[in-house]
Amino acid sequence: MPGAAVYPGLDDWRSLPIAQQPTWTESPAFEPTVKELSVLPPLVFAGEVDVLRSRLAQAAQGKAFLLQGGDCAETFEAATADKISARVKTILQMAVVLTYGAQLPVIKMGRMAGQFAKPRSSNDETRDGVTLPAYRGDIVNGYDFTPESRQHDPARMLKAYHTSASTLNLIRAFTQGGFADLRSVHEWNKGFTSNPAHSRYEQLAKEIDSAIKFMASCGADFEALKTVEFFASHEALLLDYERALTRIDSRTGFPYDTSAHFLWIGERTRELDQAHVDFLSRVRNPIGVKLGPTTSPDDALALIEKLDPNREPGRLTFITRMGAKNIREKLPNLVEKVTASGAQVLWVTDPMHGNTVTSPNGYKTRNFDDVIDEVRGFFEVHQAQGTFPGGLHVEMTGDDVAECLGGADPIDQEAFLTGYESVCDPRLNHKQSLEMAFLVSEELRKSL
Repeated sequence: MPGAAVYPGLDDWRSLPIAQQPTWTESPAFEPTVKELSVLPPLVFAGEVDVLRSRLAQAAQGKAFLLQGGDCAETFEAATADKISARVKTILQMAVVLTYGAQLPVIKMGRMAGQFAKPRSSNDETRDGVTLPAYRGDIVNGYDFTPESRQHDPARMLKAYHTSASTLNLIRAFTQGGFADLRSVHEWNKGFTSNPAHSRYEQLAKEIDSAIKFMASCGADFEALKTVEFFASHEALLLDYERALTRIDSRTGFPYDTSAHFLWIGERTRELDQAHVDFLSRVRNPIGVKLGPTTSPDDALALIEKLDPNREPGRLTFITRMGAKNIREKLPNLVEKVTASGAQVLWVTDPMHGNTVTSPNGYKTRNFDDVIDEVRGFFEVHQAQGTFPGGLHVEMTGDDVAECLGGADPIDQEAFLTGYESVCDPRLNHKQSLEMAFLVSEELRKSL
């Protein structure tokens, strides 16, 4: 898929209203950067994207479950082997628990290798009377509060590309080279459940242990369980970057956005007549859309018509982010009307974004109990509707940071003073992520 894509309608977005974009098109570095990106090798391949679409189709039909997790906003500085391996390890650990609970394949997907851009509620930030452009992610500008750092720099797109490439290279090595061996991953989880704070999950861990031993005694081919499929995803926010990495597949003649396997449209950019929805309607990648509590059934049906006119299972995922207080009230009508339309979308819960609060000592945080309550509400709604709760989308890290309150091994606000590392939204730490997996596994066992 060499070179920049030329395809009918692929640039129609340029004439439409567009939100959340940097102010860098007048920079002398803009055109050379876009030109270089347009001829660099793809980060992912069309065949891999097609495999993911088929996996998501299985999930939309209730035959698989999606686990999507990773940083709120990746940073160039944190793209180290240790931090990447910790994130992958945590997702693999969660996936083993969820696989056992669901008795279904779990599709493993990282918010990784491209999640460098973030939408902002304001274009500017003011500190001590000084106003500068808001931090929009490392692909746009720097986090340091200086005029030089906060300037929008298109050359950062090249840094994002190369950091994504090295991250994907490491992920592929980890997931294909024995690091993902089922037996090793389960041993890591046994270490988690041996902690007295997590003892309530020990019984489930023992059941998984017995299942693995049974498989071994039956002569199961553990060679086949040493590797896993792992897919990359991010919010398709910066259309200059996404368009430059779009290629025409020589097999099918269709455009693929090769920056990631899976791309999603955020709550702030899902307007039907604007640029993001138009552009992503024209690429063959599976697409997600974030749906907040103000989403009407008509909104959802119009998005289906625009993004999935052929009603292709695996093409469209609705990622609901309602908040624990809204999920049981707002979600049922959406699910009912979408189901009645005959569309077969994949329903996934994002229990993070609707539950953000400010701690008494001034940190942006989330309460673990609220996050879990939204997950439970999501399952309750689908159980009542007779539909399938198809996945979990979480902001998490493999590190033992302190950013979200609570959990069985609780984080309090005083821990934020030394353990808060996120440059954007608060993430579940390693222990909280695994606790969530055990709790969701229990919900999955109830619903199946």
